[in-house]
Amino acid sequence: MLRILCLCFYFEPDLSAGSFKNSALVKELAKQLPEGSQVDVITTLPNRYASFAASAPEDERWGNIRIRRVALPGHQSGMVDQSRSFASYARQVMKMTAGEDYDLVYASSSRLMMSVLGGWVSWRKNIPFYLDIRDIFVDTIKDVLPATITTFAMPVFSQMEKWAVRRASRVNVVSGGFVPYFQKHFPGIELSGFTNGIDQEFLDAAPSDQSMLNKPVPEVLYAGNMGEGQGLHHIIPPLAKRFEGKLTFRLIGGGGRLQQLKDNLKAQGCTNVTLDDPVPRHELVNVYANADILFLHLNDFDAFKKVLPSKIFEYGALGKPVWAGVGGFSADFIRENLDNAAVFSPCDVDAAAESFQELEMKVAPRKEFTERFSRSRIIERMAAEIIRTAG
Repeated sequence: MLRILCLCFYFEPDLSAGSFKNSALVKELAKQLPEGSQVDVITTLPNRYASFAASAPEDERWGNIRIRRVALPGHQSGMVDQSRSFASYARQVMKMTAGEDYDLVYASSSRLMMSVLGGWVSWRKNIPFYLDIRDIFVDTIKDVLPATITTFAMPVFSQMEKWAVRRASRVNVVSGGFVPYFQKHFPGIELSGFTNGIDQEFLDAAPSDQSMLNKPVPEVLYAGNMGEGQGLHHIIPPLAKRFEGKLTFRLIGGGGRLQQLKDNLKAQGCTNVTLDDPVPRHELVNVYANADILFLHLNDFDAFKKVLPSKIFEYGALGKPVWAGVGGFSADFIRENLDNAAVFSPCDVDAAAESFQELEMKVAPRKEFTERFSRSRIIERMAAEIIRTAG
């Protein structure tokens, strides 16, 4: 009989890669744990996008799963707002876990402080700590924040990262591009490589045979965050202008650079771009089904050459042409695993326009890809490892 604490900032019904992964993992843990065991989730009320609100109870039970959702102060996507929101969450975690006994703490982290919080709870309880890393905060922050800030902040962040990672009994990284970083900075660390995967709704929507896409003006779709990391405000306005009359672009989501994207589109005089608010998960598959080309882009930062965006798995399952402005590990992964995909250097409009010529306007199954990266298969192995770590 085990009791596992799961700390994750995003969880069902919120919209984010972290939410989808954590929700699937918690359900699989509950299924694999011995009878009488419990999974305790402390997360937040849906908050991924200011423009998307989904209702969810603050305290909920699914069989042997208990989910408690912390209400956060209103926020946008700025660094100060995010820091204040996390501080509010951390205070509630400390309060809710005081006096409670657990056998292991699992933390899913795309930002450094979740790693530190999970490490702190495991240290206070003297229990194993399983750390799932979705992004290398210390590596990314130097590209995102001004040098005047990072000069003083980086040494502090680095020490916090070292403490959290060394506290972990085992570390999982979602991208193989992260492995060299951790091997260099934490030699001898116990690393796993369970990636993101394809959820069942996308597997259900995968094509069974080939068909042609024959719209006179094909639709290019992007659905997701629109922040500094995605760099859509750099690439979409000039790219859309270049393909005016030949392609339409539909962008669904929100984020810290949405207003700048709108301003840049206006400055370019683009008439072939539609911006829509985020949609619930169950509607997303239909949105993808109506699109012709699936678009992905990351900003031109060195740190992003290590990442592997979860969107690649969704896109790959649907069998449609994939147009991706990524570099490093992501570019290699797409070239090795996806046919009918065009990769170009981030923020390079000329390269994007040239790469578009490589795409075939057709839908075709990618059976080997969907079988290999099924979320359920990946999560099943990851959950088993977490339970073994708990002892």
